[in-house]
Amino acid sequence: MTFLQPFVLWALPLILLPVIIHLLNRLRHRSQPWAAMRFLLSATRSSTGHAKLRQFLILLFRVLAVLMLVLFIGRPLAGGWVGWALSPAPDAVLILLDRSASMEAQAAGATTTKREQALKLVAQAAKEFEETSHLVLIDSALRAPQEVAKAASLSELTLTAPTDTAADIPAMLQSAVNWLIENRAGTAEIWIASDLQRSNWQPDDTRWKNVIAQLASLKQKVRVRLLASNQATDNDTSIATRETVRRKRGEQSDLQLVADFQRTANRAETIPLTLILDGARSQFDVTMDSQALRWRNKTELGDKKGGGWGALELPADANRRNNTTYFVYGTEMPLRARIVSSEPQSARFLQLAAGILGDGAPRSADLLSPASTTSAVWDDNTLIVWQAPLPEGVVAERVRKFAEEGGAVIFLPPAQAETTRFGGVGWGEVQSAETDKSFRIVRWDEEQGPLAKSDEGMSLALPQVTFQKRQLISGQKTVLAAFEDGTPFLTRQTLGRGEVYFCASLPRRDWSSLGDGTVLVPMMQRLLLSGSRRLQQASSIMCGELSVGDQGRRWETVDAVGLKDIRTQAGVYRSGERLVAVNRPLIEDDLEVVETSEATRLFSDLPFQMLQERRTQNDSLQGEVWRLFVFAMLAFLIAEGILILPARTENSSSTAPRPLAKPPAETRVPEMAA
Repeated sequence: MTFLQPFVLWALPLILLPVIIHLLNRLRHRSQPWAAMRFLLSATRSSTGHAKLRQFLILLFRVLAVLMLVLFIGRPLAGGWVGWALSPAPDAVLILLDRSASMEAQAAGATTTKREQALKLVAQAAKEFEETSHLVLIDSALRAPQEVAKAASLSELTLTAPTDTAADIPAMLQSAVNWLIENRAGTAEIWIASDLQRSNWQPDDTRWKNVIAQLASLKQKVRVRLLASNQATDNDTSIATRETVRRKRGEQSDLQLVADFQRTANRAETIPLTLILDGARSQFDVTMDSQALRWRNKTELGDKKGGGWGALELPADANRRNNTTYFVYGTEMPLRARIVSSEPQSARFLQLAAGILGDGAPRSADLLSPASTTSAVWDDNTLIVWQAPLPEGVVAERVRKFAEEGGAVIFLPPAQAETTRFGGVGWGEVQSAETDKSFRIVRWDEEQGPLAKSDEGMSLALPQVTFQKRQLISGQKTVLAAFEDGTPFLTRQTLGRGEVYFCASLPRRDWSSLGDGTVLVPMMQRLLLSGSRRLQQASSIMCGELSVGDQGRRWETVDAVGLKDIRTQAGVYRSGERLVAVNRPLIEDDLEVVETSEATRLFSDLPFQMLQERRTQNDSLQGEVWRLFVFAMLAFLIAEGILILPARTENSSSTAPRPLAKPPAETRVPEMAA
């Protein structure tokens, strides 16, 4: 048994108060010998044992009444049927089930997943309410309220099956609030079963204050119970695809894969990895000596022209849901870049760096002036290089749509400060290095992006590039490369399926040595490739993020036999010529959880109870049982009151005194002389 207010237990010594009062009361009376008392004591000696027992019981009941009062104030919790059956039955019980990919992990020493264990405990507790309350299920994948007739059927519903989606706890709570308002329910309880993964709870999201305020403003009383399945997981390794690039090598082509490994253990280990490419399997051994690893692989596609699909698989471990990642690749597509610039020197360098490099003579990229961007057509482009004042109005909307479709956009300095922003990022002041000095780059992301290592594992020569001028990048962004003083050189933002970059310098001689090409050319060529997803029929999405337009399509499973739901299950799906790889969201590999104290604060002043799941012998949930202690206290007080009542005296004819007889008539009393 546990207590919601355990500090009250410090008052337990108060149970001795009746004993102390009894002893002090006895000290008030002194024994005084009296001869006549011998006869009274002799008469009551036979009932002395009964009187002592009665006094002992009175004292015991008083002590127990005080004990029940202290325990009642401490708000005790009991497990199993006792804990939940003694709680009052609400009109509605809304069960918010987190069935994200992370809930498929098994706690250390467990044989079932966190989702399965949570379902078992919730179904056991809900069974006591199914005859008196409406049971409503809201799952994390679809968030559509569904009334449940029998608690025992929870584990058999498709809405409680495992998924590869993420969870949005604030959105689930909002669905619960909407149901309570629409159905005008009376008193209600909201049961949340979750592993407290921070990426799913989003405790810093502003939606929390809004939804809690709505719950608090409801006319009916609403109580929240949280079953926290936040036990540690051992021996779990996850894998996720980061990049899939198809490159043409003359008449041949190859597929370059980049995948991330992450695991809970931190020890050296060799992990077998299976690569499935268009149904063919091959085996690799991946050696990990830390908790995270970025793995690169290049597979020859030969003279194949069409697209295809594949997957990377790990052996089964504590969470089978994160052991597989899927990818697709498209057909060979022509790559084309468009340069928007009115500055001739920079435009020339950019045209050559972003040109088409093949077996024949290189073809430079197309050049476009900023004034003609309104009517320009770039339907067949994969990269836009913008070296001019940031676009506004209709032009900005066209560039945004280009990126959302999967294209790559990189902005270079306009050489003057401006207030315009694109996606919240803009240009600050232009800075020049001191005489005989230059800005240099000392750190950058070599694992991903346009500045990553080459296929042979060689780093780009960024430290050898000198910068005499740079323009500050303002706004929120992800920094991929920075100067010595921490000022960003290259930043990135994800926009739809594409990416938007800001580069802080120009390939002009008075700005930098980028024009030498050792860094600028590979950077632009990689951006050309990454933007090719815009023209591909093959694409990758996160599970649960299918667009509204694609939801109306008919999707067929490619990677497995049988039916799967593209909304909740990872895999490879086809709809006509469209090929899509669906993977669990990357945030599901995040190991950080919300602390229980932080989760409690999120619910503010709402009646809230934290039920941390522990693998105990009775394997049950806990509920408040203070009513049991109130009833026990009243019972002890009533019993004590009965015992202190005075004994009832009995009048009977056998014990009544007999009247005195009259003296005889002839009897005379002699007169006494005076």
